[in-house]
Amino acid sequence: MNSHPWTDDALRVAFAAARASGKRAKDAAESIGVGEGRAVAAHCGDHAYPPKAVPLHGPWIDLLQALEPCGPLMALTRNASTVHEKTGVYHKLSAAGPVMGLALGEDIDLRIFFNHWHAGFAVTELAANPANLPLVSLQFFDAHGQAVHKIFQRDGDIGTDRAAFDAVVARFTAPARTTQFSPAVPATAPLPDAQIDADGLGSAWAGMQDTHDFFGLLKQFKAERQQSLRLMRGRFSHTLAPAALRELLQIASFDGTPIMVFVGSPGCIQIHTGPVKRIEPMDIRGVQWLNVIDPSFNLHLCEDAIAHVWRVEKPTADGVVTSVEAFDHQGDLMAMFFGARKPGQPELQAWRDLVAQLPGVEAVAA
Repeated sequence: MNSHPWTDDALRVAFAAARASGKRAKDAAESIGVGEGRAVAAHCGDHAYPPKAVPLHGPWIDLLQALEPCGPLMALTRNASTVHEKTGVYHKLSAAGPVMGLALGEDIDLRIFFNHWHAGFAVTELAANPANLPLVSLQFFDAHGQAVHKIFQRDGDIGTDRAAFDAVVARFTAPARTTQFSPAVPATAPLPDAQIDADGLGSAWAGMQDTHDFFGLLKQFKAERQQSLRLMRGRFSHTLAPAALRELLQIASFDGTPIMVFVGSPGCIQIHTGPVKRIEPMDIRGVQWLNVIDPSFNLHLCEDAIAHVWRVEKPTADGVVTSVEAFDHQGDLMAMFFGARKPGQPELQAWRDLVAQLPGVEAVAA
């Protein structure tokens, strides 16, 4: 993002022009050199430009817990290349101290990192059809203006209780609050492979009892995630072709294997567990997207952004757990796929059979 000293008035004009050209909010903000959060914040107060935004206050766990009476809502978590949308009720929300939170509802399944939740807004957009009510969403951003989580009303047969939703907005509105965002700090370069204790990493990897041990393992050996996969290639990790994600979803759709789909932002990991049915690859303005379009779950993954796909095996007390993990050209994690399972259960054989069918890089080269 550039450091253009935008006034709110000038930013609203530029943002409106970018939106009028067909860009979505995130892309429109980035096209004028600001984070999406900064663009939303500029729309607070009295002005004539859509959308209208109202700042919110926390505690954010209290706000999320207050959403249950609203009924079905659409939860959206995204990163630079992948969007995860899940419709359901915000149920079974809890927090472990000020940083970690969980949503363990039947449909809304989140791992929340509140230390990245810097600002929240209620955002009102006019509907494309003037006969429809305006759409109000709750949007949360990190300190650099990157969206960490969004919550949208749903209409129709699975509609949101708008009165309950309005009551939540009224309860958490903070009209006098102003929000400042700061430029993102460049990520620290990983250590060279030669400086990683690969033998120690492999031994610790072999001794894992839970998939969550993996994060501590990376920290202990000061290894970047994809670097660890590269160092363990042939033992605990194997390279797949970029086309493997499309094939994974198509096979799961065809044979009904229930899967788990994880997509994360800096402040939230959102999870779908269950079958996927309607798989729709699409070319949109010259960009190839891989989509799941089901009634309660949508996934939009930019296939052109896929740089590396890995099959990863992690030992646990319940046996080996296999994931398929995709990374973009910047080395960032796009999405992870698992077979549906709960703690204490072994991995589905159907999932292992599915993963065994995915094309490897060597096979494609041959």
